Amino acid sequence: MDVGRHFGDNLRRARRGAGISQEELGMRSSLHRTEIGLLERGARVPRIDTLIKVASALDLSPGELLAGIDWTPGATTTTAGAFAFAPEGDPRSN
Repeated sequence: MDVGRHFGDNLRRARRGAGISQEELGMRSSLHRTEIGLLERGARVPRIDTLIKVASALDLSPGELLAGIDWTPGATTTTAGAFAFAPEGDPRSN
C-alpha cells in the first residue's frame, strides 16, 4: 500500500463515519467532489492546505487522517528512508 491509498482509506472511513457524501465534504472543504474522489481512491496525495481543509470539514485534526502512516528515516547517508503503514485493523490505521 502507498501513502495516497492509505490516506484515502482514512479519509473515506472518516467521511462515511460522519455520514456525509463526497459532494457534501467537497462543499464543506471548498473542494470539488471529484477531488474528494481522487483523494479517497489514492489517485492524488493532498497538499498541506488540502489536508487541513478536509480535516477541518470533518472536525478532525490532520493527524487523524494520517493515522497509520509512518516514516522511518535512513540510518546513514547511504541508507534511504521508507514509509511504513499500520496493518488493516490496527487502531493506528483508523
